[in-house]
Amino acid sequence: MQENAPPLDLLAALARMGLVLGEAPLGERLTGGVSSDIWRVDLPSGPVCVKRALGKLRVAADWRAPVERNRYEAAWMRRAAAACLGSVPDLLGQDEQAGALAMRFLPPERYKLWKSELHAGHADAAFAAEVGTRLARIHAVSAADPACAAEFPTDSIFYDIRLDPYLVAAAARHPDRADALQRLVQTTQSTKRALVHGDVSPKNILCGPDGPVFLDAECAWWGDPAFDLAFCLNHLLLKCLWTPYARPGFLACFNSLAAAYLAGVAWEDPAGLEARAAHLLAGLFLARVDGKSPAEYLDAAGQSRVRAAARAWLAAPFDRVAAIATAWETELSR
Repeated sequence: MQENAPPLDLLAALARMGLVLGEAPLGERLTGGVSSDIWRVDLPSGPVCVKRALGKLRVAADWRAPVERNRYEAAWMRRAAAACLGSVPDLLGQDEQAGALAMRFLPPERYKLWKSELHAGHADAAFAAEVGTRLARIHAVSAADPACAAEFPTDSIFYDIRLDPYLVAAAARHPDRADALQRLVQTTQSTKRALVHGDVSPKNILCGPDGPVFLDAECAWWGDPAFDLAFCLNHLLLKCLWTPYARPGFLACFNSLAAAYLAGVAWEDPAGLEARAAHLLAGLFLARVDGKSPAEYLDAAGQSRVRAAARAWLAAPFDRVAAIATAWETELSR
């Protein structure tokens, strides 16, 4: 492990947070993110993780987003911590001038990345169910608090980071499915029910000793909670192509997560939310091959299978997420 001096502006942000006093600490730049500069910084009190939002994301497409999203990520972390103890790292500070936040560093030997666990074929349906339970809890607590909505005036940020690069970009590549995709955008934009994370993905979930820990809420938004459910379920379908031998386990995780989440929906009719999630799932599935952030582990054959399935589901939408899992299992069995 090679330690280096973090950038001066990042150290200045830590100083403004009251976390750096005196001699500049060393640290290590962390890899894996496309939307933020992330460092582990070793303070006398222990290591912290520092995130600074980037204005231009590290993807092939020209994908830009406002750096003030970091402020709302910190606000989401505070809300999630209050709603569900242990569901996020401890937030230590946030600096609006640099668009940076600091949180407790969670050692990877104790907090394994769910994406890595899935890639290795470790499909734990009980863990997936706990992801669904915790996510529903965060949504439920926020939905019951009228003051929460005013904290997240982030419609434009959510459009820039999620709706445009995923659904709108996919619509541009598929004119004959554009109407269906634009309807998804319109429905999602107009549904205001709960506090949404916006990037509930296995790459942003740690398998902690006390259960799932959510990271990277840069897309935090007051809107449609069905988006979070669909976004996470989408990844479990895609992983069936990444680690094919674990497909039955991934589909079991899909069903367990969905069932646990829907069991916690009390702020609206669960059937209505599930229908929105199922419709979104078809669009997000297509977006992971023809949007601005394609899944990096899909080869050309895998992309073709995802594209064909998603186009079919957009043409004849399902109202139940389990029906999509069954359709995908049938497709993969051919």
